[in-house]
Amino acid sequence: MNNTTTSNKIQEATWSDLFSKDNALKAVILALGVMLHATNVYLATTIMPSIVKEIGGLEYYAWNTTLFVVASVIGSVLSANQMASHGPKRAYQIGIVIFSIGTVICTFAPSMPILLVGRFIQGFGGGLLFALSYAMIRLVFTENLWSRAMALVSGMWGISAFSGPFIGGVFAEHAHWRWAFAFLLFFCLFIFVTASIVLPKHRNSDGVQAPPYLKLLLLILAVLAVSIGSVQKSGAENVLGVLVALLFLVLLILTEKRYNPRLLPSGAYTISSALGSTYAVMVLLTIATSIEIYVPYFAQVVNGFSPLGAGYLTVLIAFGWTLSSITFSGYKGNSVNKIIILGASLMFLGLLGLAYITATGSQASTLTIFFTGLFLLAIGAGIGMGWPHLLTRVFSLAPTGQENMTSASVTTVQLIATSFGASLAGLVTNLSGIADSSKQLGAINASIVLYGSFAIAPLLALLILILTLRQIKRKTTATPH
Repeated sequence: MNNTTTSNKIQEATWSDLFSKDNALKAVILALGVMLHATNVYLATTIMPSIVKEIGGLEYYAWNTTLFVVASVIGSVLSANQMASHGPKRAYQIGIVIFSIGTVICTFAPSMPILLVGRFIQGFGGGLLFALSYAMIRLVFTENLWSRAMALVSGMWGISAFSGPFIGGVFAEHAHWRWAFAFLLFFCLFIFVTASIVLPKHRNSDGVQAPPYLKLLLLILAVLAVSIGSVQKSGAENVLGVLVALLFLVLLILTEKRYNPRLLPSGAYTISSALGSTYAVMVLLTIATSIEIYVPYFAQVVNGFSPLGAGYLTVLIAFGWTLSSITFSGYKGNSVNKIIILGASLMFLGLLGLAYITATGSQASTLTIFFTGLFLLAIGAGIGMGWPHLLTRVFSLAPTGQENMTSASVTTVQLIATSFGASLAGLVTNLSGIADSSKQLGAINASIVLYGSFAIAPLLALLILILTLRQIKRKTTATPH
């Protein structure tokens, strides 16, 4: 009887219930926490060409994303302990304060190294807010509102895909990129004050494990090794950076298998397992989308776009991802594997198409710009087609007793893949001459090599998917009926 009542309550919950008198401010504050983090991602990507133009540091272009995302991973992983130690309200306040400090540093940064410090601090604070906003849904709302609240918080990424480029583009076009960062401080102040009023204070440290500090350190060192290697002048030093990163990753995997607490569930590092192969596909497809961090720069330098126009060109990947996720999320059964494979194929063709149109098209022509936008949209649509099904597959493959860890690992894997993708993008563009004396020629060469080389990622994902599908068919055939 109680189960039936609960089920009916869940079904009967409406958006007006979520925004009722007692819930409205809670819903708004959690949504704004994610929106602040997401808006900053798109805002920074949009204004980065203007930043480089003023303070230099083109060879460190990708580091702005790499360090930000690595710090976000750390903040996300530590969020549960922060909430257990300080309580929901204080943990959220700490996240806002840290993000604000990083934003102030970015606003007044006189050089690229100082800006990178600010971006790292921003990322840590943003990662805390991002994870806490999802975690607090269970605390501040009744169960019948969870799905609505989750949809609201997740939907902030779609809104931010438009607000970030708009805010960044408007200020960058008037040569005031610093004010784009400063503008975020108004949101920080509002969120801090409102969170102090509506969020609960109580702490609950039951069942919370100590953070995996050693594993986080190994992860940071692996990403930094690729990033540091990417700015070296010698090809041998570039390769050395990648090899050192691989060494740290091997150490990370060994410690994951032998010592708790874990970052990822059992079987995550074995590509022959169903869970491991699913993670591998997610990582490869996410890495492929990392080309978006350079799209605004290429659009401005090669195609003559304004900062605002270049920012919205980048949004096409996010738009395609969101639209196709909604369109294809309802498919089930045997068609799911076909959709994931089709999506990976679309990403592969989109990246090859970008490389081809950049190499052969007239950079200023309307046709070239049209196809550039179309291929970016295809890349986003490709990953969006299969992403909901990959997440569902991860949840269904969760090892017994590690269900919560498996659910939380989705964000961790995506952030880790994004950080490595940004590092590799920096390595590829620097090796292909993005900082050459001929600014436009360097950008054209770098874009061709970047798009072409990153097409390997969805191709490898396709191979894994096809091999996994064949393995499943063999097991099915071998099973006696």
